[in-house]
Amino acid sequence: MNDLLLSLKIQVNNKIYVKDPETSSLGRKIIQESIILIDEIGFENFTFKKLGERIGSNESSIYRYFESKHKLLVYLSSWYWSWIEYKLVFETNNIENSMEKLIKAISIVTEKIEDDKNTEHINEAILNKIIIAEFTKTLYTKEIAEENKEDFFLIYKRINNRIVKMIEEVNPNYNFSKSLASSVVEGALHQHFLKDNLKTITNCNQNVSPTEFYINLVTKTLNS
Repeated sequence: MNDLLLSLKIQVNNKIYVKDPETSSLGRKIIQESIILIDEIGFENFTFKKLGERIGSNESSIYRYFESKHKLLVYLSSWYWSWIEYKLVFETNNIENSMEKLIKAISIVTEKIEDDKNTEHINEAILNKIIIAEFTKTLYTKEIAEENKEDFFLIYKRINNRIVKMIEEVNPNYNFSKSLASSVVEGALHQHFLKDNLKTITNCNQNVSPTEFYINLVTKTLNS
């Protein structure tokens, strides 16, 4: 699978950026260092001026790629979900048993992420930390309706719908497949956040992972 991922180019909606950052060394550096900087100081404190100082480039050069830091965050989240989708497709493709396929899919979208060495300029482990902490900032905005029309969140929705189909294969009589799928995908981010920051309101910890929780929740729900 790693060889297949290496040969694939992660696709991101071209309406999100001004210039594709993957087409130049500066663009790739902007992506690489923005991930590290957002993780270090948080998205609220992140600015293009600080990023420019970090990469030794003018702030204006970053605006040639992204019109705002919001669009940059949307790009990073879109890239992340594209990468997750590739993993989801390849790792479930040859599983015939519907429940086994669903469990594998749940594992992929809820597990702790390790860095993929095939993507040199993107550290997926750090990017995952950003998605856990900041992804809702791409959704809960006044621009969500317009950005949704522009398909900014198409890949994220596609992942949810892939899991919906798997749920329906396991139990076609279950009436809440969409709600269950979206609860798993976004809820896993929330459980990871709670596990690391608000430990008294989650059962997830060093011994119990969000993956275990959601596999237990989904299998018992669909078998009831």
